[in-house]
Amino acid sequence: MSRHTKIVATLGPASSDLATLERLVQSGVDVVRLNFSHGTAEDHIKRANQIRDAAQLAGRPVGILADMQGPKIRVGKFVDNKVVLQRDAEFILDAKLAEPGNAQRVGLDYKDLPRDVKPGDVLLLDDGRLKLAVERVLGHEIHTRVKVGGELSNNKGINRQGGGLTAPALTAKDMDDIKTAAQIGVDFVAISFPKGAADMYMARQLLRAAGSSAVLIAKIERTEAVANLEEILDACDGIMVARGDLAVEVGDAAVPALQKRMIRLAREKNKLAITATQMMESMIHSPVPTRAEVSDVANAVLDGTDAVMLSAETASGKFPVEVVESMARICLEAEKSAEVTMDRDFLDRIFTRIDQSIAMAAMWTAYHLKVKAIASLTQTGSTALWMSRLNSGVPIYALTPEIAARNQMTLYREVYPLLMSQVHADRDVLLWEAEQILLEQGVVDYGDLIVLTIGEPIGAAGGTNTMKIVRVGDTPKPGPV
Repeated sequence: MSRHTKIVATLGPASSDLATLERLVQSGVDVVRLNFSHGTAEDHIKRANQIRDAAQLAGRPVGILADMQGPKIRVGKFVDNKVVLQRDAEFILDAKLAEPGNAQRVGLDYKDLPRDVKPGDVLLLDDGRLKLAVERVLGHEIHTRVKVGGELSNNKGINRQGGGLTAPALTAKDMDDIKTAAQIGVDFVAISFPKGAADMYMARQLLRAAGSSAVLIAKIERTEAVANLEEILDACDGIMVARGDLAVEVGDAAVPALQKRMIRLAREKNKLAITATQMMESMIHSPVPTRAEVSDVANAVLDGTDAVMLSAETASGKFPVEVVESMARICLEAEKSAEVTMDRDFLDRIFTRIDQSIAMAAMWTAYHLKVKAIASLTQTGSTALWMSRLNSGVPIYALTPEIAARNQMTLYREVYPLLMSQVHADRDVLLWEAEQILLEQGVVDYGDLIVLTIGEPIGAAGGTNTMKIVRVGDTPKPGPV
């Protein structure tokens, strides 16, 4: 059984050499994430080239996702790199402090924070591990009282409980990094901390101006983004359920229900969904996951996520290959029990486009005829995306002549992208060739029933207008063309 849910793995010191990258790809990584919060442009370019080499050696496509840092609101550095804050102690966040801090005060990299907070606000540091209550704001100083203490080290993040910080989603660094991402030729770009559709429209404009047609992903990690989820989805191509910062802002107990809602809404709007953060966190140091982590990954699969993402587990963990193998195994097992609800999914649906209607007809037919596979001849991948929004239990093989489209489809749930030249103008020749590709891949046998979709005129984007049901081997080989 082929795995439907895709795996995104973050690259870092533990996974940046070619040998490890090869093993990661062979273990099942579908998309690699370049985290632009760390490293230089040269580092990212080098890793992207290595990824392409590893994918070529493994003989399967691997997409590249560039994840922008966004407006990370952090404390500055400390004299001894860390301090211990005691409960009920006073602690000052000083926007003008240039030198390293101590247990009484520390600088800020986000200088506007004093304007964003007021007495009574609660600030959460280091992903919520420490809690400060704002007592007063005096110019550039935020005077707080420690409510939950502990160790605080250099450059830890700050969130305000309930959200509401005004930092823009796209910083000057992000704008430069988008140009680097376009230069690399990445397939996906993730934008951190968007608050609304305007942030995503601006990111799209910057991408296009840099010459990139990458898929645009919005990371949902602000309270405002949850409130504006529908408009954000309309302005981008997919979302990442970024559970770390999101949990800090909305409360950890609210995240599971939000995750289900976000994935469901993304699928309804024909958008992608990635579930991220601490999915296999214990495997940074352990060769096996906890039972809770197994359940977490399985539940994301059952929710219908397109992909599950690994961060520090593959970037800096001790077992980067083993964690991918474990995640692939969990996904496969969860998919066996996933409910197929095609009849219910088609209730109250209205299709206004011919190509979308063909895509849905193919899914309906494949489900009810129990065919072995769907082969979609596509230019941009749109037909395959629509098909992947429904769970028919039938694998979708997307055949495209476009390398960019093939790489972008590496993130689509239940879609297996393959390159096909599509040089002929004759529909029957192309359909016969598609059948041969499936035979060569070993995914169908002679006598199997398959569904094929294609558009005429050949090669026109958005032109899928034909569905054909064939038994493999019954189509005679076309004569010379």
